[in-house]
Amino acid sequence: MRSRPRQTLDPDLLLRAYALGWFPMGTGRRGRIEWFSPDPRGIIPLDTFHAPSRLRRVVRQSRFEVRFDTAYEAVMRACADREETWITEDILQSYLALFRLGHGHSVETWQDGQLVGGLYGVSLGGAFFGESMFHTATDASKVALVALVERLRARGFVLLDTQWVTPHLAQFGGTEIRRAEYLARLEAALPLSCVFGDA
Repeated sequence: MRSRPRQTLDPDLLLRAYALGWFPMGTGRRGRIEWFSPDPRGIIPLDTFHAPSRLRRVVRQSRFEVRFDTAYEAVMRACADREETWITEDILQSYLALFRLGHGHSVETWQDGQLVGGLYGVSLGGAFFGESMFHTATDASKVALVALVERLRARGFVLLDTQWVTPHLAQFGGTEIRRAEYLARLEAALPLSCVFGDA
């Protein structure tokens, strides 16, 4: 049986798509890549992000060590490790290319030297596009989200895109806006010279 040819995406194509409000997902059993630009669009407004009081206590207790960009591929593979996933091998390799170019980023939570949670996404100008998160320890991904927002605020980012709003994200202030408003916010964010990673 002949293997399917790779469908990895060119990094420049990916970045142009994000700048226009589109993102890819692997769909179907054959892993075909499709493009999405939801209306409405999910975001977490950085100025109204809300962490529940119990989670704030967890953060203060330093149960997890937070790291940035030290295990990007491991985070992606952990996010993909579920019964149904849109993170195909083609998607993974495409986003690893973005990571090597400095546009892909991960926020990781570690416990006793083990990766137990995290999230990854893409930064472009003053926008951060959250892609997926995972956890194997209670609160690990939530702590990563708090750390993400703190870094975005500290570094002048103005847009945190979540694509859609789930009940999980709604508890942090996640909300839906019309696509036209999203594109206006994206247009304002892209010219900013924000740096997510450490040089």
